[in-house]
Amino acid sequence: MTSQVFDAIVVGSGISGGWAAKELCEKGLKTLVLERGRSVRHVTDYDTALKDPWQLPYNLKASNEDRKKQPVQSTLYLYDQSTKQFFVDDVANPYVQDRPFTWYRGYQVGGRSLMWARHVFRYSDLDFEANLREGVGVDWPIRYADLAPWYEKVERFIGASGENSGLPQLPDQVLQPPFDMNALEKHLRAGIAKAYGDRKLICSATAVLSREHKGRGPCQGRNQCARGCPFSAYFSSNGVTLPAAAATGNLTLQPDAIAHSLVYDEARKRVTGVRYVDAHTKQVAEVSARLVFLCASTLNSTAVLLNSRSSRFPDGLGNDSGQLGRNLMDHHNGAGATATYSGLRDRYYRGRRSTSMYIPRFRNVTTREAKFTRGYAYEVYSWRGHWTRGVDGPGFGADFKNEITRPGEWTLYTEGYGETLPNPDNRMWVSKDETDAFGLPKIAVSMAYGPNEAAMETQMRDDVVEMLEKAGLENVQGFLRETVPGFVIHEMGTARMGRDPKTSVLNAHNQVHAAPNVFVTDGSCMPSSPPQNPSLTYMALTARAADHAAAQLKSGAL
Repeated sequence: MTSQVFDAIVVGSGISGGWAAKELCEKGLKTLVLERGRSVRHVTDYDTALKDPWQLPYNLKASNEDRKKQPVQSTLYLYDQSTKQFFVDDVANPYVQDRPFTWYRGYQVGGRSLMWARHVFRYSDLDFEANLREGVGVDWPIRYADLAPWYEKVERFIGASGENSGLPQLPDQVLQPPFDMNALEKHLRAGIAKAYGDRKLICSATAVLSREHKGRGPCQGRNQCARGCPFSAYFSSNGVTLPAAAATGNLTLQPDAIAHSLVYDEARKRVTGVRYVDAHTKQVAEVSARLVFLCASTLNSTAVLLNSRSSRFPDGLGNDSGQLGRNLMDHHNGAGATATYSGLRDRYYRGRRSTSMYIPRFRNVTTREAKFTRGYAYEVYSWRGHWTRGVDGPGFGADFKNEITRPGEWTLYTEGYGETLPNPDNRMWVSKDETDAFGLPKIAVSMAYGPNEAAMETQMRDDVVEMLEKAGLENVQGFLRETVPGFVIHEMGTARMGRDPKTSVLNAHNQVHAAPNVFVTDGSCMPSSPPQNPSLTYMALTARAADHAAAQLKSGAL
């Protein structure tokens, strides 16, 4: 491999990396994908996907040994005996928490696309213009019109189901029919519509198929998505984009290759390749290409740039602005509410739907709030109690068994997801004197939520309590809990796009200002963190950047 010269190298095979590989390969570029983790083959390597609970140990719960090896990963709600193989060994992959930061990682082919939450919403100009409007951070160098055709391209290819809101702050999308709302959700939707003119409950836009799509089967209602989907019903790199890239004959996929840094030619003012470490032998090698796409996720992509030092870039490649590593963001979800409902006892639902309901943003849309800026949205989940509610309760005999085999009461849980403002003091960097087992400098992280996020969370709780009460739900209990940054797994920023090389790392096409044959299209590039889930935007930005890169390469500009 090291003797070959590729047209393009993609670092990372997750959501962004898979899209970069597909687009570049389909444009005829011989493309190498470097993945630091092990190979995971679609379907074949989803070892737990079809296992019943009794076929896995410890009632699926994490063991003491699991917690010892994966002290961070095992705190995630998705982590159990059926999914732990897709999360990193924290002991073997250390990082420094200067301030608490939970970094959930999946080092394998497909990355976290195997266990993501699959929500896919578009951003609007309310989001793209927010920084400029408020004088916060830097202005996005693009607007909704620039990204709209790429949103559509991604949606048509990946397949997503859901419901359009008809609200300008949440642009309409190309979606398959939504999954059915259950009876309580329909009740809540009617109650919100009656009480408010600016709020709606909709079925989330989710990268889960409700219908067959391009040979992929629809969702089976198992709600075991994080084990890997053998039906290809949800979008992952393994099941969708990497096979599309491979079908061109232009893809070379190399697992167990840990990107260390980029090789920079000072005379040509171009990056000529990637330096990587073999995960097994720990030998360092270099591979050459005309283009490089960094798609290794926010912290790892920025670490590669920071490790790429030269006389031209003593503080990391592309770091003329001093912003590389700064403005780290993650959503916050510490506020929400629970409720029950004693009605609708004659109504139930079918299957275990893997999607949520959604209340789009309604604050700071047309009027300005006095206490905080930006906004938030809610995910909504509801269910009826099942037989396991009797596990910890008193009772025995026929009456007890008859009771717990009937559905229990309706329960609803909702939590808000709020925007975090960019702050240069929220940052990551690479250690100057500590390295990991592969010789890479350890990544250090320091992030905290600020007063704007705190004020937003209080309102986030109060709003949802009011909505549930007005809809007639019972036992409504708001909560406000401390959220550790990183917990939402939407880390972004650290190599932001911008209009001015003096204040940003990337231009409008995700190119490093001072090294234009390097593109960064994962969460690193984000100048702000709108409350919608960001993965669809990463995919659209990647497709757009790949189109631009291929055109520039063809014209001889790169």
